[in-house]
Amino acid sequence: MLVSTSIDPIDYLIIGHLTCDTQPIGCQLGGTAAYAALTARNLGLRPGIVTSYGPEISLEPLEGIPVVNLASDRSTTFENIHTETGRQQTILAVAENLGYHNIPESWRSTPIIHLAPLAKEIDSSIVRSLTNPLLGITPQGWLREWDQAGKVHHAEWPEAVFVMRHAGAVVISVADVGYDESIIEEFASACPVLAVTESDEGSRIYWNGDVRRFKPPQVAEIDTVGSGDIFAAAFFVRLYTTRDPWEAARFATQLAAFSVTRQGMNSIPTIDEIESCLVEVM
Repeated sequence: MLVSTSIDPIDYLIIGHLTCDTQPIGCQLGGTAAYAALTARNLGLRPGIVTSYGPEISLEPLEGIPVVNLASDRSTTFENIHTETGRQQTILAVAENLGYHNIPESWRSTPIIHLAPLAKEIDSSIVRSLTNPLLGITPQGWLREWDQAGKVHHAEWPEAVFVMRHAGAVVISVADVGYDESIIEEFASACPVLAVTESDEGSRIYWNGDVRRFKPPQVAEIDTVGSGDIFAAAFFVRLYTTRDPWEAARFATQLAAFSVTRQGMNSIPTIDEIESCLVEVM
């Protein structure tokens, strides 16, 4: 059953699971859809979300953002443990799968559509039906698998070339592909614009056979969760506005750097931070 908070007009649609991120104090709202929607709103857009989640999640941080939910008994739930060798991630539950038929008809022509799978929940054939001006993809959920215990590891993505040829831009992290440069090169040749985030090293952009790197400002890092999602939303919005991947990358790299100085949903860029980054790229 689809449940909707409202079907107001939007101009940035995110499709993907809202998640329950386990914390000592309980379930914390997470997922690319949440971080991207809040970032898009602060950038002046009207975001909407098509998702599936269960009763564990509170949408209070997303107040005012329309959400269409395919109701599920349980939300997609992640446990993240940070170690000296990197993040160890476990999937404890997965909500319902999503397809084109779950998108309200009035939202199917949204100018920017952002596919944001986290646990293979989006049918990759959806790209055949999406002909909006900018289709942005963060494919991390198609690039992971998990064993019977839920331990997450990198996976091959057979549909990658097919999906990316329908995209306007794709954003991945080096961790998404297991730091495999051959996969990055393959992806770069398959889509018009590929952005690769590299943690505190910033980002690199592949476009028209060229690659450029963008360094972030030095900041006091507290928490990197959500920074890649914030980068992606900022990149897609700025790319749609300017049609210039270089400028979009400079803006998104600067803006995402602010996010790691705070935790959780407090990492969403402020209006002042957005304005300062716009000045930087003018």
